[in-house]
Amino acid sequence: MKADIPKPTHETYLKHRKELKWKILAPVVVSLIICFACSALVYIATFSYGGDVERWAEISTIWLSIPTIIFLVIIFALVAGIVFLLTKLLEILPRYTFQAQGIFIKIKDGVRRGADIVAKPVITIDSIGASINRIFGKR
Repeated sequence: MKADIPKPTHETYLKHRKELKWKILAPVVVSLIICFACSALVYIATFSYGGDVERWAEISTIWLSIPTIIFLVIIFALVAGIVFLLTKLLEILPRYTFQAQGIFIKIKDGVRRGADIVAKPVITIDSIGASINRIFGKR
């Protein structure tokens, strides 16, 4: 009792099936064949009679270090770009930071004046009480 599910027959499905073979499977298979062929050639050249293992080890090290070098060059370019942009930003920034600093100094002075106004009655009452205690000998 297996149900037969009909395969789609519309044009996009048929185009996908054709592209699957030539645009996906064919490059993967060709890449695998080339990779295996290169591995076989390296094996034959290295371990056959008179092969130079040290030279092939150095070549392998070079091939292994190439992706790291490319990655580090990209990171270096990003860091250099960030440094360049920060340099340009610091040419513009001092004018605006000076204006912002002036605004915050005004805010700070206003807050300090408000705090002094609120605290002045309490300090005055405490100082009067301390003066009375000092006059009448209570310490």
